[in-house]
Amino acid sequence: MVIQSIGRLEYIRGLKCRECGREYPPTKIYTCEECFGPLDVTYNYDSIELDRKSFEKRPKTVWRYFELLPVQNKRKIVDLGAGYTILHKCDRLAEVFGLRRLYIKNDTVNPTYSFKDRPATVAVSKALEFRAKAVGCASTGNLAAATAAHAAKVGLPCYVFIPANIELNKILQATIYGARIVAVNGTYDDANRLAAQASEAYDWSFVNINIRPYYVEGSKTLAFEICEQLGWQAPDHVIVPMASGALLCAIWRGFKEFQRLNLISDLKTRITGAQPSGCSPITNAYKDNTFDVKPIEHPSTIAKSLAIGDPGDGFYALNAIRESGGVGESVTDIEILNAIQLLAKTEGIFAEPAGGVTVAVLKKLVELGEISPDEEVVCCVTGNGFKAAETILDHIPEPFVIEPNLESLEKIIRQGDIKNE
Repeated sequence: MVIQSIGRLEYIRGLKCRECGREYPPTKIYTCEECFGPLDVTYNYDSIELDRKSFEKRPKTVWRYFELLPVQNKRKIVDLGAGYTILHKCDRLAEVFGLRRLYIKNDTVNPTYSFKDRPATVAVSKALEFRAKAVGCASTGNLAAATAAHAAKVGLPCYVFIPANIELNKILQATIYGARIVAVNGTYDDANRLAAQASEAYDWSFVNINIRPYYVEGSKTLAFEICEQLGWQAPDHVIVPMASGALLCAIWRGFKEFQRLNLISDLKTRITGAQPSGCSPITNAYKDNTFDVKPIEHPSTIAKSLAIGDPGDGFYALNAIRESGGVGESVTDIEILNAIQLLAKTEGIFAEPAGGVTVAVLKKLVELGEISPDEEVVCCVTGNGFKAAETILDHIPEPFVIEPNLESLEKIIRQGDIKNE
């Protein structure tokens, strides 16, 4: 896809340490040399001239927000069409929960079927700017597929480090795009540590490690799109699944940037973080009223894409939740599976377990009175159910097997196994 020229290129100011504030030029660096804090991209906001009409003729991908993304050379953009996904109005599901305005931000329809295409398109493009000889990532599956697909588009070698117990579907997807898969006996955190060592040893550009400050910027486009699709308004409440916590932080940052540029007039959005109870270090800290995020040594959940026991952005996600007046909540595997089926049966959206987590948390918060019927709520569903088919298959009814005649069909109707409606 050809990216149209949008305007001036020098929108990036540099990198800034989230802890001590030290600033750096926008090079391939990802931790502060002073305090080892994480680095964030900063922009020359005064040079960015955008209004709502600016977007009318732009491509319906994340790159419609080019001035707010950290790539300077448009010729390096690797675009498979990620972003501008459907904001699905959920009339039937809203009725079940007693809400008046409920939406699903449906990122199951991205090119590799998860929201990870957003940061991957930015990170692989930035790696090209840095003249990377290879890219890669540590992943629980979704990022592996997204990185591999974007690497394939430009012919870059791609190396993926995964925990050995993730769903085979996710390995299949990354493999078919040409990635070399390294399955590590251990947790995601073990795979991530080894990947960090490998990126240093071989000078590979790992999108969520040494390209991370640029990579996370892609995810904030979720917030941009939600505002645009709601008529240039931020919703009352957004529920976001949390693994490392980076997605929640990026969405919160996106809302603030749109307010800063006067693209939305008001920001009263509550950001709620959702985790599976088998790996909920951030929500545990929220409930304990502390910022001390204690790692989970052995995550145990069907939501494997959220099974990060030591979340790198946990502290910052907690800060965003509390600053916005949101909530941290967790749900069991059974609640997740029930939510997947409820979302599919009422709205026709097939979510992976991470998406089930957000819908299950929504249900729980409504029942607890944390969400009022009048709130406008957006649930982020970040991955397609086919990515976790092996997990979900064990929890759906088996099909009826009958002979190919009406008598056999009438028999099961009489038995009440299926209804003649």
